[in-house]
Amino acid sequence: MRLRHRLHTFGQRLYGRLRRVHTRFGRWAVPAWAATAIIVVLFINLFFVVPGAGGIRSAADMPVATLVYDMRDRPAFSIFREQRTTVELSDISPLMIRAVLAVEDERFYEHHGVDLWRIGGAALANMKRGSLAQGGSTITQQLARKTFLNDRKTLWRKAREVVLAIRLEWAFSKDEILAMYLNRIYFGRGFYGIEAASQGYLGKKASALALDEAALLAGLIQAPSAYAPTSHLDRAVARRAVVLGRMQAVGAITEKEATRASKAKVKLRRELSQPAFGDYFRRHVAQELIERFGEDQVWNGGLRVYTTINPTMQRAAERALISGLAQIERRAGFSGPKMSTAAGIVDGDTAYLQGAFVALDPRTGHVRALVGGRDFDDSTFDRAIDAHRQAGSAYKPFVFAAALEAGAGPATLLTGINDTVRVSGGVWRPDNAHAGDIDAITIREALRTSNNRAAVRVLDAVGIPAAVNYATRLGLEAPPAVPSLVLGSGNVTLLSMTSAYGAFANGGIVHPAVFIRRVEAVDGTLLWQDASESHRAISEATAFMMADMLADVVDKGTAARARTDGFLLPAGGKTGTTNDYKDAWFIGFTPSLVAGVWAGFDQPRSVATNGYATGLVVPIWARFMRDATASSSASWLSQPDDVVRVEVCLRSGLRPTSGCSQVVEVDEDGTPTWSSNVGAEYFRAGTEPGDWCPLHGGRSFLERFDDRFDIRTAACRLFGRGCN
Repeated sequence: MRLRHRLHTFGQRLYGRLRRVHTRFGRWAVPAWAATAIIVVLFINLFFVVPGAGGIRSAADMPVATLVYDMRDRPAFSIFREQRTTVELSDISPLMIRAVLAVEDERFYEHHGVDLWRIGGAALANMKRGSLAQGGSTITQQLARKTFLNDRKTLWRKAREVVLAIRLEWAFSKDEILAMYLNRIYFGRGFYGIEAASQGYLGKKASALALDEAALLAGLIQAPSAYAPTSHLDRAVARRAVVLGRMQAVGAITEKEATRASKAKVKLRRELSQPAFGDYFRRHVAQELIERFGEDQVWNGGLRVYTTINPTMQRAAERALISGLAQIERRAGFSGPKMSTAAGIVDGDTAYLQGAFVALDPRTGHVRALVGGRDFDDSTFDRAIDAHRQAGSAYKPFVFAAALEAGAGPATLLTGINDTVRVSGGVWRPDNAHAGDIDAITIREALRTSNNRAAVRVLDAVGIPAAVNYATRLGLEAPPAVPSLVLGSGNVTLLSMTSAYGAFANGGIVHPAVFIRRVEAVDGTLLWQDASESHRAISEATAFMMADMLADVVDKGTAARARTDGFLLPAGGKTGTTNDYKDAWFIGFTPSLVAGVWAGFDQPRSVATNGYATGLVVPIWARFMRDATASSSASWLSQPDDVVRVEVCLRSGLRPTSGCSQVVEVDEDGTPTWSSNVGAEYFRAGTEPGDWCPLHGGRSFLERFDDRFDIRTAACRLFGRGCN
């Protein structure tokens, strides 16, 4: 009731005053009240719509780039919206401060945010030109505009700028305002703040700037693009002379100093810039960080991110992939448009040949290099992580590993490989591009020659459910449960394939791919650390025997091109080519590094006539490995305790007879040659063959005697020999 009474009283008084004003001024009363109302509204907007005390203090808060470090904790690159390094005023050359004050606001330490002399001069200039060409803004006004407003030249924006400048002067000291200004102002080429500009253009800290360098950078503030020394050196030098003239005019330097500085040669040395490599790696790291910490923290929070990248390997991967794909385009039978003549991007896909590359440490899962495409500026789509393609024969080792886990060995003989297998709707027998019509072959030979029919026989023996189970244990998505899965008919990513091959190089243990080791706040506080865990996917014995068989692929199989191209360290791997030569794969490894490469078109089509992986992507892998392991010594995997090595007939996989060492081979021209089929093979202890090779005959008396009395067992028991 009391509040209602007060409102009623106030209304009566206001009505009485309006009546008296109307009586006194007559017809001018309404315009007078309207003008008053407009002034009041403008006043409210100027002083109450602008940021409050807390908002004004936020002018000191500036975006700080996220710094990314490599595997050795050395700076690699940064993630930012504004490339900026904030410094104290004491860390800026006094010459730089004098240059900025002379050219931007010589009375900075005398006014209170607004310089009436500058405004008056600008007003006269604008009246002469008939436009708002000059604004007469002080450094404080520029800071207010850059922090809270925009650059539109309107009277309303100018009025708000004045109010904000005054409030900034109330909230901060002159030195604080000058430091904020020098840390926030844009100098062109993506450099925000004097420290970034100094390192970005001249390769030195802002504290070390000489007079000519300070004048050059101060001249950029008015129009960074127009005076950029990297693209308009003549304009930059002319603008430098203007700054030096102003410094002399206000007494900041002598005439002699100005003359000497104006004659100095501009020496550009850009050190603060994004490296010309690792775009796809950097993008993936940024995505991981945003998912974990949010965009604002990543773009502006100054995180310190310690990654797994090896810059040397990253550069080697990019060189190998780019040059290798260009070489494919030059080969006879290349079927697509070349990159130099291809059309642009259509629905996110490039028309020219693409590729991807991944390298990681199988012992930790740390990704050393990642290339998601041929040109990041053309397409940011990451073909190493996000593209799902058929892997062809590169998928076979996972099914062969399942067979070894089930009790088979490298010497196990596969028979009837030309028989058809029953599938939904009929029978099926795959083509055999790498082999003839032989009907029996060992598992080792089948993998070395990439025999499709033998691979299907392996899958038939293992069973599709078991093969799918081992694929998922190795970190791959479950493939379609059909016989063609052994030929890579399911879709996989290059990263998952490369990570899975790491199990063969690491004793059967799979590590998830890791890009980030730990993340710290700008003050060093630990925010996050990788805690991903490895797991055993296959036994150590299986991993060792698979690695040994895959070494045959590199030494004398479908990947032997790597040896002729100069990569000589012990290694294993497997090629993969899909139907109609649409995809080419190779994943190979040493004990400390596994690398995978893929080539194809975004919209699948044939790459080249007879475009097998051995000729397309194995050279890319070989070049990378040659460069990446240039300082590495030869080493290979240690033989597990439960694996033994015994002599066998390499054709049958059984105990060799004397006839196995003297086999007649007839050349195409009918010339007979003698060769030995006896060699050493690995077995799980206790699974060594007991039967003799039936293919070559010629067993000696001792061999037949051994059949009945098992001489090897007796010798082992009596003399401790012949046990292996």
